[in-house]
Amino acid sequence: MAKQQDATDLQRALKDCRSSFASVGFFSMFVNMLMLVPPMYMLQVYDRVLTTQSVETLLMLTLLVVFLFMVMGGLELVRSRMLVRVGNRLDTSINARLYSAMFRRSVVTQGQQSAQPLSDLTNVRQFLTGNSLFAFFDAPWVPVYLAVLFLFHPWLGFFATFAGIVLLVLAIANEKATKNLLAEANSEHIQAQNLANSNLRNAEVLHAMGMLPGIMGRWAEKHHQFLAKQSQASDRAGALTNTSKVLRLLAQSMILGLGAYLVLQGDMTPGMMIAGSIIMGRALAPIDQMIGGWKGFVGARGAYDRLNELLTQIPAEQRRMSLPAPKGDVAVESIAAAPPGVRMATIRGINFSVPAGEHVGIIGPSAAGKSTLARVMLGVWPTQVGSVRLDGAEVFHWNRDELGPYIGYLPQDIELFDGTISENIARFGEVDPDKVVAAARKAGVHEMILELPNGYDTYISASTGALSGGQRQRIGLARALYGNPVLVVLDEPNSNLDEAGERALSSAIQQLKAEGVTLFVISHRTSVLKNMDQLLVLKDGQVSMFGPRDEVLAQFARKPSQVSQTANARLSAIQGGKSGSNDPTQEP
Repeated sequence: MAKQQDATDLQRALKDCRSSFASVGFFSMFVNMLMLVPPMYMLQVYDRVLTTQSVETLLMLTLLVVFLFMVMGGLELVRSRMLVRVGNRLDTSINARLYSAMFRRSVVTQGQQSAQPLSDLTNVRQFLTGNSLFAFFDAPWVPVYLAVLFLFHPWLGFFATFAGIVLLVLAIANEKATKNLLAEANSEHIQAQNLANSNLRNAEVLHAMGMLPGIMGRWAEKHHQFLAKQSQASDRAGALTNTSKVLRLLAQSMILGLGAYLVLQGDMTPGMMIAGSIIMGRALAPIDQMIGGWKGFVGARGAYDRLNELLTQIPAEQRRMSLPAPKGDVAVESIAAAPPGVRMATIRGINFSVPAGEHVGIIGPSAAGKSTLARVMLGVWPTQVGSVRLDGAEVFHWNRDELGPYIGYLPQDIELFDGTISENIARFGEVDPDKVVAAARKAGVHEMILELPNGYDTYISASTGALSGGQRQRIGLARALYGNPVLVVLDEPNSNLDEAGERALSSAIQQLKAEGVTLFVISHRTSVLKNMDQLLVLKDGQVSMFGPRDEVLAQFARKPSQVSQTANARLSAIQGGKSGSNDPTQEP
């Protein structure tokens, strides 16, 4: 029972396919029985037709053999198609869970933004639908062929058994010699592939500053390590595979010699000699096929292990009872947190509460923990200590698909996705034209969108620069404001905006205030922060000051030494109403 609970979704999906595998095995039984037709035909031709000179017997035997071969071909086709369906069923049953796990890993683990799991699933599926898997279904019938050889003559049976053992030893040696090398080669290949993908995402920077030779050298080093280890494994596997092939052909020839000797001794008929050679070839075929397809098997096994590891590390999210729609009350209770993979907390001891409708500005020097706090408040990153509550419920106790529509988030790095502008604003859900236009108007981007070639139907791509940085940021703002969010977090929302964009952002903030939306704004520009209700000052990962805007400014006036000169200058600018001040320092 414990084993069943510990099984991953991939293992359970494979278990669900057991009946299909059993059906393939059932068809394989008849296929392997029909594999005895060619040697039996040869036996009858040599021992019956040639001795009796009967054309009628030859004709009837030939017609029967043709019919049985047609049946065998049909069975082969059926079991092949069944495996294709099994592979598709496995893919369909696990791909959504796998995509979700892959997505969540990229959120909670830095440096794990890779679509390799989808390639691994394809690798497993292709192995299940390929010819190499048939060797595993045919292998259990090897004793049957050996038994037939023993019936012909014990020496034939012993000779074939010995040859099979030799080939099996070579197969095991192939596994031992190549397993670790192929695993290391696959790991190097994945790292090189991920590095290349990362380089392509930053192609403009590499090209502009002539960085391509250096960065390509790093990729080439990884790629050469992959080639070296794969070549070493292939050399070993090739030597063992060729040895196996030569020994199999030698054994098939030698059994003819052995059979001829037994015929001369009067212990066998010529037909048995020919049939015995064919049967032994069939008995050794699964082992030879396994050796030939061993590289594919090792690759599929490595992919299977990586998928199991991912699904074990990222368990499926359990659905929780639906909670009432949030109003926007936020409480941060003595939290400590760090980016995924970092043990030392970058923010600690943070404790504050914000009622619904309040607007809070978050400021502080670079690396103070502002963006980390934003991600923790939204439930993107987990806390190490403490909790974040939305309307009294921990943010992780909400079903994310139910909470998401009530959340608006604009990160520092704006990511738009392949699709139309309307689809991006609507968060790739059902596009409601009225809500899309309303969000665009609220973000002050409606007129700009109308000027594009196809308006809201303009297709944009994550990898192309069809839009400027300011345009992308304003569309990202419209996406954050889509629907009826009650909590909005804007991280450097005006870093790429011009004067018109600044006015549109200020107007959007005022409208959010009128709608009673809780807003957190992280910014180095004072034009946005001067309209906040409260200010939260972070320093070294801790709250230095928090309270109503005027009170915090008064504390700065009395104790300017408590904060850095940069933060003090920003607050002075806010107090003085300066809107042109800008500090380009960004938090990593």
